[in-house]
Amino acid sequence: MRYGYWLPVFGGWLRNVADENMQATWPYVKRLAQRSEEIGFDVTLIAELNLNDIKGVEAPSLDAWSTAAALAAVTERIELMVAVRPTFHLPALLAKQAANIDHISGCRLTLNVVSSWWADEARKYGVGFEQHDDRYARTAEWLDVLNGVWSQDHFSFSGKYYRVEDNVLEPKPLSQPRPTLYAGGESSAAKELIAEKCDAYLMHGDPPERVREKIADLRERRTRRDLPPLKFGVAGYAIVRETEREAQDELRRITDVQQSAAGYANYQQWLAGTQLEQRVSLEDYSVSNRGLRSGLVGTAEQVAERVAQFEAVGVDLLLLQFSPQHDEMERFAETVIRRRSAASALA
Repeated sequence: MRYGYWLPVFGGWLRNVADENMQATWPYVKRLAQRSEEIGFDVTLIAELNLNDIKGVEAPSLDAWSTAAALAAVTERIELMVAVRPTFHLPALLAKQAANIDHISGCRLTLNVVSSWWADEARKYGVGFEQHDDRYARTAEWLDVLNGVWSQDHFSFSGKYYRVEDNVLEPKPLSQPRPTLYAGGESSAAKELIAEKCDAYLMHGDPPERVREKIADLRERRTRRDLPPLKFGVAGYAIVRETEREAQDELRRITDVQQSAAGYANYQQWLAGTQLEQRVSLEDYSVSNRGLRSGLVGTAEQVAERVAQFEAVGVDLLLLQFSPQHDEMERFAETVIRRRSAASALA
């Protein structure tokens, strides 16, 4: 199992807690990234939104791509998984930027390809916003151009959404055959796209038994195309405490929707702009990416056992959220990552 976490570019992850003692600033995220690779984390996911959908649109949020480039220069080991939305980036230009960061980082850049969902953000930043399946059709072409300019010289492409002529992109990425392409989604259009064009499938939080079904589905879609196996990641929000009661007390605190509702309108737009397999709850509103459904709440022993269950069904990567990030990240590394590493060494 590899352990990753969402970099808190929005100043936190809890919609009901206004101040999580996490700053949406370069000094804070730099400190987190440098410390995380020292204590056993393998990946940080840098989300891309120009507005803050957690704390409200007036709150600060960091730009994903300039943050990733800066982190590439001040970290040594951790994978930098940067979210990228095709509607906000021309593919050949993004491929050029990504190749450069890949060189700066020494083959540590990967991409999380996200089809946009937030109509208000697109309008405020002057970007076109398309219907769900049209966004995935655009993403398919976008990936074709990305792969073409990364792998070929004098690449040309003419499609419905993009056109490039005799492209030259040098230097090409160091990562071979290319930087890893992650993507998520629960619609049929999303799953078909991922099975055909990506390397790894990222899932919202769900219990291991539900995740097992999703993995089986994507494996079958991949096998039909006679392509190499996908990797699989799951989102989760972790609460580790000395007693189960303490963990449940913290769970109740963060899911108290009476505290703050600054991001609720944005959340409603996300629901309208996606096609989910399941209905959402107020707990899903309280913590993004259905993180609480993964069940990583309890004592260190309970959480470590849950991690083992995810590993058993085929999960390769946990993408975790914590609050406050620095302290809880340290606690998780000390009590769960090291516990599982020690158990593996004795096995």
